[in-house]
Amino acid sequence: MSPEAWVRKRIERQVLSLSGLASGGIDFEHPPGDPGLFGPESVTWRVHGDFTSMLCGGVSALLLQMLHPLALAGVWDHSSFREDMLGRLRRTSQFVSCTTFGPTRDANALIEKVKSIHLRVTGTDAFGTPYAASDPQLLVWVHVTEAYSFLQSHLRYRNPALSLADQNRYYQEFARVAESLGSANVPDSVAAVEAYLQAMRPQLRCDERTREVVRLLQNAPAPSRLAKPVGSLMIQAGIELLPDWAARQLGISIFRPKRQMLRFAIRRIASVLRWAVRNGSWHRAMRRMGRLN
Repeated sequence: MSPEAWVRKRIERQVLSLSGLASGGIDFEHPPGDPGLFGPESVTWRVHGDFTSMLCGGVSALLLQMLHPLALAGVWDHSSFREDMLGRLRRTSQFVSCTTFGPTRDANALIEKVKSIHLRVTGTDAFGTPYAASDPQLLVWVHVTEAYSFLQSHLRYRNPALSLADQNRYYQEFARVAESLGSANVPDSVAAVEAYLQAMRPQLRCDERTREVVRLLQNAPAPSRLAKPVGSLMIQAGIELLPDWAARQLGISIFRPKRQMLRFAIRRIASVLRWAVRNGSWHRAMRRMGRLN
């Protein structure tokens, strides 16, 4: 193996371990010709096919989600994220990867599994308000914050020229997953998502537990010493993706020079990772569809 191939393989191994693909369980390359829930012509495959922008967007989405007291309570009471932040990110990545790129049967099976888990996630938040992970309105919040964050990251780090029509199409396509989980009246356009986020702001809070999530993310461990500096930059980039109002509410400020350095660094990292990763979920799904050797 050439030195270049060795470096590429080592980088790819780190990426796959963080994305959850290395754990197996889903055969993304079979059955041949199965388009899954979206298919290779979808905008969703384009937006979700880039590891760097998806990881940065995932960090931003988690922080947005935790501003909702009921979403925060559900994660705080029923998740091991405080002891296993990497595991939390990996499980989220696996769900998005499988429902986006997996064969239809596997994607639907995972959705049903998550629905059954949601039925057991109930309780009351810090203010005594009852919550249930299966609540359609709470599911909308979790979905919209993910979709919004993934798209914002894609526009910044992958394709800033994505048309408004394709951005709307992305929201329309990806809403299928939220609806399958039990959401109703999912915002499915750029304008509808922006209006929804603004309308939700009075319900959002930042308390000590929310700030603890921020601290945990900022100090999240990496799968290896090699990945630690890159992972730290991606987490900071995810924080930097937050809407200004959310960053202010979380008490986070990133000065303009640091913002510019972060964006430059992430774009360079992204180019290296795109060169190195040749066996991600997008690649495997494209091979399933006969679009890639």
